[in-house]
Amino acid sequence: MSSFAPAAKQSETRDSLHTGVSGASTAEFFPGICKIEYKPDAPVRDVLCFRHYNPQEVVNGKTMEEWLRFSVCFWHTFRGTGADPFGYPTLVRPWDDGSDSLENAKRRLRAAFEFFTKLGVRFWTFHDRDISPLGEDLQETNRNLDELTDLALQLQQETGVKLLWATSNLFALPYYACGASTNPQAHVFAMAAAQVKKGMEVAKKLGAEGFVFWGGREGYQSLLNTDVKRELDHMAAFFRMAAEYRRKIDFHGQLLIEPKPKEPMKHQYDYDAQTVISFLKSYGLDKDFKLNIEPNHTTLAGHGYEHDVVLASKLGMLGSIDANTGSPDLGWDTDQFPMDAKNATLVMKVVMEQGQLAPGGLNFDCKVRRESVALEDMFISHIGAMDTFARGLRSAARIVEDGILNGCVKERYKSYDSGIGAKIELEETSFEELEVSMCQ
Repeated sequence: MSSFAPAAKQSETRDSLHTGVSGASTAEFFPGICKIEYKPDAPVRDVLCFRHYNPQEVVNGKTMEEWLRFSVCFWHTFRGTGADPFGYPTLVRPWDDGSDSLENAKRRLRAAFEFFTKLGVRFWTFHDRDISPLGEDLQETNRNLDELTDLALQLQQETGVKLLWATSNLFALPYYACGASTNPQAHVFAMAAAQVKKGMEVAKKLGAEGFVFWGGREGYQSLLNTDVKRELDHMAAFFRMAAEYRRKIDFHGQLLIEPKPKEPMKHQYDYDAQTVISFLKSYGLDKDFKLNIEPNHTTLAGHGYEHDVVLASKLGMLGSIDANTGSPDLGWDTDQFPMDAKNATLVMKVVMEQGQLAPGGLNFDCKVRRESVALEDMFISHIGAMDTFARGLRSAARIVEDGILNGCVKERYKSYDSGIGAKIELEETSFEELEVSMCQ
């Protein structure tokens, strides 16, 4: 879900590349880039336009904007540095002075909302620690978050951009090295609870339509020092407290869990959609939570791109989608922008058959590559992904409307529509009766 890069040498990189910081609240952060428009016949070199995404085009009874509900993530887009395990940061943004000051955080937020509005998306997402700097203690950290979310609320009201969902970063800081709700130290569990409590309060304040839990360090590196049952019990207790607090503060956003099989841990408890759904049902939490599916995580679990989306939807648990992809030949989470129209079609077919994705959406949990340093690359990458899903939506509509594929599936299982097959589905038969039916 997130990319937290080492800060070492950042000043050296900034000294060699940086030319100044845009500071005023009225500053334009993306000069020369206008609101992105739909231009289906634009020349090939016109890259700052949509060729397929037409927000008001009606597809199967809803507009594209209603079906797709695009969202931009703050963490990769405005906190990503281009750093990786082999190299220092490469992305230098003119509004960012590299400090952890409140002033710098506010500039980032203003730049983000200019980006959202010029791109034409209706939603955004963030981690608590993305938008607001840490303080000396929890109280100061919460005051910082209050100040930044005051500004976020103002910017939302000015632009009409809404918060799709918020989440708490329970994986980046050193005290979460062994997990948050599954940490062997009770005081770390308590810190995570306090952080989520505040996170849910600001989510309500900003009118979030959901709140996501990604258990990046909820798992293990070795079973030799791990009490798996106890950790799962603790994680369930944490989620139960979160659901109770959601009701207590009258927060109406959907609670969501995001599966991922590994990385950073060797094994994560929220391995894939079926694992998470089984966990929720085992602990009686399935009425309070749904799933936020990230297809890059799905492929890391060894499944096809659309597998977790299909499974979650069929079991009534699909709440939202982190629309990204990875490289199938790599074994880690690369958070690339989705550019495969076939994958987009398969996902949108599920969404269309489900009826809608609201209150969830398609959140671009994606990052530009470390060599994509130009500001316009931020737009080009999102435009390409939005066009890809627009193509997928149109294709999915044709598949659903002609009914051929669904008709083939129905034909395949028609033996369960009557006779002994119907009794099997209704659980109105037994092994004895089935044996008799085979002997006749």
